[in-house]
Amino acid sequence: MTGNPQGNLLEVRGLKKHFPIRRGVFSRVSGYVRAVDGVDLVLKQGETLGLVGESGSGKTTAGRCILRLIEPTGGSVVFDGVDLLGLSPAEMRQMRRKIQVIFQDPYSSLNPRMRVGSIVGEPLAIHRIAKGTDREHRVADLLCKVGLDPMAMKRYPHEFSGGQRQRIGIARALALNPRLIICDEPVSALDVSVQAQVVNLLMDLQEEFSLTYLFIAHDLSVVEHISDRVAVMYLGKIVEVADAESLYRDPKHPYTRALLSAVPVPDPDAKPQRIALKGDLPSPAAPPPGCAFHPRCPVAVEVCSRLEPKLLDSGGGHLASCHLVHPDGAGPPV
Repeated sequence: MTGNPQGNLLEVRGLKKHFPIRRGVFSRVSGYVRAVDGVDLVLKQGETLGLVGESGSGKTTAGRCILRLIEPTGGSVVFDGVDLLGLSPAEMRQMRRKIQVIFQDPYSSLNPRMRVGSIVGEPLAIHRIAKGTDREHRVADLLCKVGLDPMAMKRYPHEFSGGQRQRIGIARALALNPRLIICDEPVSALDVSVQAQVVNLLMDLQEEFSLTYLFIAHDLSVVEHISDRVAVMYLGKIVEVADAESLYRDPKHPYTRALLSAVPVPDPDAKPQRIALKGDLPSPAAPPPGCAFHPRCPVAVEVCSRLEPKLLDSGGGHLASCHLVHPDGAGPPV
C-alpha cells in the first residue's frame, strides 16, 4: 500500500538509535550511547524542514537512520505510506530511487578514482535506467541543471573546487528523480559566498522538480533562508518545532533562544543580547534526569531536574518541550 491519507510524505515516530558501549576482554555491553532517543518528525510533500542543533545533538544520525544507512534501534519511518524499517534489503534498494542524500563533505563523498560522468551516472547504471549514449545525455543534462559544463563529466573530482564538487553531489542525488532529499549539512564545508549559491540552487531545483527536503544544519541563518518549518534537536530529542517565521520571531524553548542569540547580526551598531550556556553538551551515554537541557539552562526550575517535559503545542502548531512553556503539562501532544 502506498500513499498517505493525511498528505504527509514522511512520518518519523519514536525513532531511536542506541549504540552499545562494550568494555573488557569479552566486549560485554556496559551501556548505550543514546544518539537518537525518540524523535518524531513529519514532512509534507514539497516543503523543507530544517533540523538544527549543535554538534553532537544527533542530527546526522537521525538523517542516516531515516535512510537506513544506519539501522535504527526502534521507532517507525513511514515514507509515502510504506514503513521503511519493515522492508527487505532488495525492497529498500528500490525505495532508494525515491529517497536520496546530499552529504556534508564534498571532498570525501565523491570517489577520487571515478570521472564525474561515472559518479553522476552510477545510480542510472545500478537501477538499470539508462546505458550508453542515453546515460551520457542524461548526465550532461543533470550537470547543466546544477550549473556545470557538460564537459565536466570527463574530469576527476580533484579538478573542481568545493562548491563545484557539491554541485556534482547534488546532480548525483537528482539522477533518479527522487521525491525526498536529505541534505546533511550540504553547505557547512563551503565558503560563505559559495554557500549562498548552493542554497539558491537547492531552492530552484526544489521548485523545478517538486522536491521535499530534510535540511540538516547548525547554521541558523542558512536554515531560516531555506526552511518552511524548523525542528530543534538537543541530545537526541526534538525540543521545539514551528514554522520558520514563528520560531525565529518568538522561540519558546530556552535552548532555541540561546542558539538564535549566537547568530551574527550584519549591523555594526547592533548590540545583541548573547545567551551564554554554561558547561558542555552532556554525554548521550549518561543523559541528565528530567529535562536533558536543565544543567545548562539559565532559567531552569526545580521540576526540570525531576520530570522530562513533553513536546506540546503552545498554539498555532508551535511545539515545545519545556516546563516553563507548559507549567501544568497541558496541551495536545505531537
